[in-house]
Amino acid sequence: MTTLSTDMSSDDAVSAGRTFNFSAGPACLPEPVVRQAQQDLWNVRGSGIGICEHSHRGPVFDAILEEAVADCRAVGGISDDYEVLFLQGGATLQFGMIPMNFLPEDGVADYPDTGVWTSKAIKEAKAFGKVNVAFEGSACGYDHVPTREELSLSENAAYLHYCSNNTIFGTRFDAPPATDAPLICDASSEMFARPIDVAKHALIYAGAQKNLGPSGVALVIVHREFMGRAVRTPISMLDYAKHAKGGSRLNTPPTFGIYMMGLVFKWILAEGGLEAIEARNESKAKVLYDAIDGSGGFYRGVSRPECRSRMNVTFRLPSEDLEKAFVAEATAEGMDGLKGHRDAGGVRASIYNAFPVAGCERLASFMGGFASKHG
Repeated sequence: MTTLSTDMSSDDAVSAGRTFNFSAGPACLPEPVVRQAQQDLWNVRGSGIGICEHSHRGPVFDAILEEAVADCRAVGGISDDYEVLFLQGGATLQFGMIPMNFLPEDGVADYPDTGVWTSKAIKEAKAFGKVNVAFEGSACGYDHVPTREELSLSENAAYLHYCSNNTIFGTRFDAPPATDAPLICDASSEMFARPIDVAKHALIYAGAQKNLGPSGVALVIVHREFMGRAVRTPISMLDYAKHAKGGSRLNTPPTFGIYMMGLVFKWILAEGGLEAIEARNESKAKVLYDAIDGSGGFYRGVSRPECRSRMNVTFRLPSEDLEKAFVAEATAEGMDGLKGHRDAGGVRASIYNAFPVAGCERLASFMGGFASKHG
């Protein structure tokens, strides 16, 4: 069993030679995880062989995979009613894989459209059945997620699919949408950033590259009973039941990505679990939102205050020229990845679990100085 070093706190400033990485993904990883991976690339668990060189069916990787599943269950409080799967294709493949398995041709699924990624999921789902766009976020510029009153739900929907945190516009659901249909969540940009009520969901999925590890793996948590409701028999690689039966090794899996995700689960547990992670995330986000709200209007948040993401802080400046200057000057000061997505513009600071408090404080200080200079 791998035990992460506790010599380096997640709240320490980034080590010498490293930049504060505000990228939306692939994003920063916990430094203890990166340090452990440096060792294990050469020789993992005393085997004399690096993690990238081990057979996916050998005893060393058997143990790594078993621990990753167990630690994932421990982090999320996931019961044995659910399968924990590590799949390829990222969250984007799930956009099509979910309706392929669970949306009947004569059925309907509810999709609140709260941003670019739900728009893409809706497009994929329409290839397999009817989609009810239960909330049209484009009408409000995706500046908030729907209230209960704003949702227009179908009777007897096959499922309701929502994105809990919207990376591009910086909004999030405080709680899952209320529905009688099976609930499916794309949690890619905030998975394990706060406690999640797994039992309310039929399926939860997340691409790894924001909060869980490097790109190349998607975590899928699916209720066994719901998995048995599949309405089609797709090809093997798109069949949840076959992946579950194969223990996430239906084919050669992305072994390094699974190994890294397993280390991140251990790091979360060592940090005190999801309650402690959430408290730190709230504190980090407050530093930046206070800088926005206290700027006298120089900075304007993209999302409505009641829907603000704790992972992706999005804001605008008085002009696009100032936004370009802000990003360029921040980069020169050791803060990278702040340019907003092309669909939202402005500035975006992604501060996932592994992002240090010191980076938020540095950015807030820079924001104050920039506003004084240009305001």
